[in-house]
Amino acid sequence: MRIALLTYSTKPRGGVVHTLALAEALAALGEDVTVWTLGRGGDTGFHRPVDPAVTLRVVPFPDRPDEGVGPRILRSIAVLRAAFDPADFDVVHAQDCITANAAGPCVRTVHHLDRFTTPELAACHERAIVEPYAHVCVSAAVAAELADGWGLSARVIPNGVAAARFSAAVGSASAGEWRAELGRYVLSVGGIEPRKGSVELLEAFAGLGLPDVRLVVAGGETLFDYRDYRRAWEARAVELGVVPEVLGLVDDAELPGLVAGASAFAFPSTKEGFGLAAMEALAAEVPLVASDLPVLREVFGEVATFGATPAELAAGLRTALAAPDPARREAGKALAARYTWEASALRHRELYRSLVSR
Repeated sequence: MRIALLTYSTKPRGGVVHTLALAEALAALGEDVTVWTLGRGGDTGFHRPVDPAVTLRVVPFPDRPDEGVGPRILRSIAVLRAAFDPADFDVVHAQDCITANAAGPCVRTVHHLDRFTTPELAACHERAIVEPYAHVCVSAAVAAELADGWGLSARVIPNGVAAARFSAAVGSASAGEWRAELGRYVLSVGGIEPRKGSVELLEAFAGLGLPDVRLVVAGGETLFDYRDYRRAWEARAVELGVVPEVLGLVDDAELPGLVAGASAFAFPSTKEGFGLAAMEALAAEVPLVASDLPVLREVFGEVATFGATPAELAAGLRTALAAPDPARREAGKALAARYTWEASALRHRELYRSLVSR
């Protein structure tokens, strides 16, 4: 089959990581896979090397500094639509609302469901749910939301995890270098934005009362304008007396060491589809403290500590830092190892073949 996978960016967001890993796993099964994306900010390639068995099509998308979120969304759709011809492929699979709007008839992975106030983005989100002819969700909880809200039936195919890559970082020189630079630290990956529970994370960390532990935040590439939220987050940090270390985007080769060097991993998201970054932390044997969401209960079960409030998250982090549980650590590592990209690719291929045969 000729398969097109479409994603909106070259930067390391969860959906982009998913797209590349799935593409490589499908190519390893012998499929003809092309990944399409927009090259924002002058990017001509992805944030990491991609298996040459996967064909890459990066469509130039020059920045317009004064462009608002709504116009940027509409221009993203238009630029990708003009470059992409779905007739070249047997299966077109979009991984987000922008690419689903650009692709025409397609399969759509709904990683998570959002509520947007920007009119263009709200319309993009709705069309990208109702117009695709087949849907995939990475967890049963999100599939249930899709069924309840839109009456749509989705195939549940969980993410894979590059578990061996993060397991190999345990005790590595890279992990040691991060610890030497940062000391003991609680790590959060995903940037500073409402969906990631960034303000709640500050409040939880402030409740720890452990001056020898730092809060480290990594990642954060997004299309959306969260400058007001970022300013409020910075002001709240000052009010709470928290001095977080904000790393921004971390080089892909350095990420496993950063994760493995952490003393605990905080995942206070308000919306998630699976929790790939948290699963990578488990592979690196790092205790996980997460929001008490149905999807995270489904995916992580007994291997995570859950908190519904900043105080509960703080209590979970305090326990994880004071007395790591070796049995839970091993169970988390084993859980991450069960989610392979090969298994995900096989299930995707089965779906694609059933759709093509119709």
